[in-house]
Amino acid sequence: MLQKGALALVVDAPPVLEVEDDEDDEVDDGRPASDATGVGPWRSRPHAETTTSTATRRTPQAYAIRGYDRRMRAAVIQLSSQDDVRKNLERATALVAEAARAGATLIALPENFAFMGEESHKREIAESTEEGSQGPITKAIVEAARASGVWLVAGGMPEKTADPARPFNTSLLVSPEGAVVARYRKIHLFDVDLPDGTKLLESGATSAGSEPNVATLEPERKLGMTICYDLRFPELYRRLASEGVRIVTVPAAFTLTTGKDHWHVLLRARAIENQVFVLAPAQHGRHPRNRQTYGKSLIVDPWGDVLAQAAEGEGWAAATLDFAAQDRVRASLPCLTHRRL
Repeated sequence: MLQKGALALVVDAPPVLEVEDDEDDEVDDGRPASDATGVGPWRSRPHAETTTSTATRRTPQAYAIRGYDRRMRAAVIQLSSQDDVRKNLERATALVAEAARAGATLIALPENFAFMGEESHKREIAESTEEGSQGPITKAIVEAARASGVWLVAGGMPEKTADPARPFNTSLLVSPEGAVVARYRKIHLFDVDLPDGTKLLESGATSAGSEPNVATLEPERKLGMTICYDLRFPELYRRLASEGVRIVTVPAAFTLTTGKDHWHVLLRARAIENQVFVLAPAQHGRHPRNRQTYGKSLIVDPWGDVLAQAAEGEGWAAATLDFAAQDRVRASLPCLTHRRL
């Protein structure tokens, strides 16, 4: 069943006290048989709930006790960031805390979560993310992760480089203890001239990164980090898949023009071809410099089904990542082992 909540459409949320059946009967197309609800061809007995701040908190320990040790509750935050860093951080951290209270243990913030405005000001607020010299943006997300006890993917955000005029666009992974455990610096920069008159030259004020990044949340849960325009380069995602990732994050500020035609298609394609969960938190609405972003923050499963999508405006969407179900998809359709190039 699909249920439209106040903040998001949420699918496949396990109940607190019920242990789900883990059958994996096959159907002719190679997928495990569907349950009676018809939501997802390989998930057993999905349940729906709304994303309200009063939802019961499900800790990792509770999942293990009730048989959910191979599941993780994830949430994607949707923002409409402006050029006021303080207000943006207040809103972002409040939504992180809200999603955590509802049971999420992995939460992702969109690209430009702390600032969307003039490039000159972006250079001014660029900061170090290193321990001992962290700036106010990094400190805020470190404290947000620690306060809620969650894994937090934050960014991109402007990170200082040797060239003061061109900071990195960096995504951070912060542990539940508040440690920055991984950094990904956006490799593919958005230099475009769109049909609606939108002209963007990200490389003019941003330095490109050069290396993919894979982080380990828990022994079997590797996470690959990407940002926005990276989504159009499937070779990056195949590289991450080759390194064993189960989850890929795509924090974004997709334009309205490209988003309405390409956002869902590309995210589902990256999930399907690499058999990974995709978490895509997004910016939504109008921003300074006459920018307008598409929103529709998503969580996609390894079969390409949309597990959750944020409603219009700021808020969040959440879903359960079932790694046992991911294994069944990979076993029934082992395309990752059939590669020849």
